[in-house]
Amino acid sequence: MRLTIQRLIAIILLVVPGIIACFGFLKMKDSLFDYWSAFGNETLQPSFEWGKFILGFIMFAAGAGFIAGWTFYRDRKRNYVAPRFKEKRNKPPKPTKTNL
Repeated sequence: MRLTIQRLIAIILLVVPGIIACFGFLKMKDSLFDYWSAFGNETLQPSFEWGKFILGFIMFAAGAGFIAGWTFYRDRKRNYVAPRFKEKRNKPPKPTKTNL
């Protein structure tokens, strides 16, 4: 029962940022589409909605960054990453020869 609840919580933790990233992508897409579609209408002056686009970009970057970071952390913990991404371990100092 406990494992099932943990997996459900993990899925929710991934679904919520995924939905945020999708909503941000849709905001960016809508602002670009509205700007480009205004060129066909002679009664409107085309203007770009920067606030909507930047909000969408922030939402997309935050959601995608959270999912990417979570995946990277999990892969690093399970030792699936390349050697350059593995955690650095402190090596004990080498013994030195002393003159006695």
